[in-house]
Amino acid sequence: MSPIKIGLVGVGKIARDQHLPVIAANPDYELVAVASRNATLDGVDSYGSLDAMLDARPEIEAVALCTPPQGRHALARHALDRGVHVLLEKPPGATLAEVHDLVGFAKEKGLALLATWHSRYAPAVEPARAWLAGRTLKSVSVSWKEDVRHWHPGQEWIWQPGGLGVFDPGINALSIITHILPRALVLKAATLEFPANRQAPIAAQLDFQDLAGVPVRAEFDWRQTGPQSWDIVVETTDGTLTLNRGGAAMSIDGTPHLEEPEAEYANLYALFSRLVRERQVDVDLAPLSHVADAFLCGHRVLVEDFHD
Repeated sequence: MSPIKIGLVGVGKIARDQHLPVIAANPDYELVAVASRNATLDGVDSYGSLDAMLDARPEIEAVALCTPPQGRHALARHALDRGVHVLLEKPPGATLAEVHDLVGFAKEKGLALLATWHSRYAPAVEPARAWLAGRTLKSVSVSWKEDVRHWHPGQEWIWQPGGLGVFDPGINALSIITHILPRALVLKAATLEFPANRQAPIAAQLDFQDLAGVPVRAEFDWRQTGPQSWDIVVETTDGTLTLNRGGAAMSIDGTPHLEEPEAEYANLYALFSRLVRERQVDVDLAPLSHVADAFLCGHRVLVEDFHD
């Protein structure tokens, strides 16, 4: 079977760190071109826009959209309208309505659409889900704290409406817990901390309950210095499960059960290859829905100005 001819839109940090190396290593793909307003890629045809890329290289069958979420809907819809399969970097859009529209349009066109919750493909996530299945939960706590200056230096789009602020990393935690916990979650309370000079939160505290009333507490913060923390602790009547390093390591009652190298994007692109061959849609809106609920009903608190 011939490789999928793919184009990449948006040549920023996430594209260079994750997408491009994985595409190069996967024989299911042939990178044909990239499109970016501000960057080019050595050795690959580069264009200033999605349209220019698709006009010049009509053999492109699929695109990976690694642009900020605010403009992703228009790009994705245009690609689908031209008969091109679409992979959406997370979050899949700036609003729920945008993504609902893309799901319907992709199905209408008979094209593949993937919303990439990459943290669900961390090596310990599926083992954690399997261990929790059938067990009685008592409580869940999430601590997702990192330094925005390190991970998003100078990226103003994340502070603008639709950029999500601290929910840009926090949605990774939400994508994991909505996958591993046996019951759906309902948001009961939220506090969002906004720097006075920004339009998106720098920290958030979310209190959920699952459908059986189990409390789930999530704390997100972009002001962390020193060691970064991406931890999920699930207390059950049979012991306590802990996911560390964003889902790369799992322990039960403090005893390590699994720790493997990260391979999230490799797994995502393997899934996308199958979706393209089968012309299927894989879009789970649960993580983005919880973020939308937090913005809708959360209590907003102003904190001191933030400067990169």
